[in-house]
Amino acid sequence: MTTPASYPNPDPPRSPLFDAQNAGRYDRQGLIREYESTFHCRLAVMIDSILYDSVTFFEEILHDCDPDVDLHLMLNSPGGVGEVAVRLARSAQSHCRELTVIVPDQAKSAGTLLTLGAHQIIMGPVSDLGPIDPQFVRGWELVAAKDIIAAHDDAVEKVKDSPDTYPIYVTLLGDVTAIMVQQARAALNGTEDILRAALSCNPDRTDENVRQLLESLRGPLIDAPQTHGALFGAEDAIKAGLPVQMADLRSSQWRMLWRLWAKYFALGTDKRIYESVTASQVMDYQTQEDET
Repeated sequence: MTTPASYPNPDPPRSPLFDAQNAGRYDRQGLIREYESTFHCRLAVMIDSILYDSVTFFEEILHDCDPDVDLHLMLNSPGGVGEVAVRLARSAQSHCRELTVIVPDQAKSAGTLLTLGAHQIIMGPVSDLGPIDPQFVRGWELVAAKDIIAAHDDAVEKVKDSPDTYPIYVTLLGDVTAIMVQQARAALNGTEDILRAALSCNPDRTDENVRQLLESLRGPLIDAPQTHGALFGAEDAIKAGLPVQMADLRSSQWRMLWRLWAKYFALGTDKRIYESVTASQVMDYQTQEDET
């Protein structure tokens, strides 16, 4: 007769309801663990605008990284604060031997800056980087400095030509102050410096490497783009001299990454996500806004 003590314990080290409520999180972390075991690295995931509070959440997913092991960062971001992106790139480099940034969808603006600090960038056919024009954070909305300046200058010219339109533009641009416009101009003037700082985050780049990349990227990422959404795909990045690896869509690595990315995508586009095998922060933008 089998005694109760001989039965295997069917329960995980979590209560049944809590385990059921967080099954998606444990599933994703299981895929992260599988990827790490297969490719002998740490894998962290960041899906968010790059904001000032991103620093603490980012450190949360890196806190137990072994600096002698490679780090792969899956990144999806519409942009954010450039200076914060540089801080995140420096932190990521300090937590690993070599940094690889994986872009399944997009890493725009400040996301591009974070990506530029890596040793290697993995991009698929739909992956996109973009202009590094500065953005201003308004609530949870990101507004490009170029757009602020363009709207202001256009209004000034039209009011000069037709003074009677002044009340209209006062209403349309009532929340755009002279200080904001000046800050936008100053931020644009510092774009090259922030690009240089991002490139310098890779400790294996020499000053000459940084200078050459700065020259090749100034045009497509600073001077030429007319809109914040301008495209800069994998082939563009390779032509500019960036260490981009085009994903082999049939490889087990990309298939594992895309399977994981699909699970994050299914959570919805209104989430801020920071996840690793030992950490998990999944937040709703609106909830965060209500709490501030």
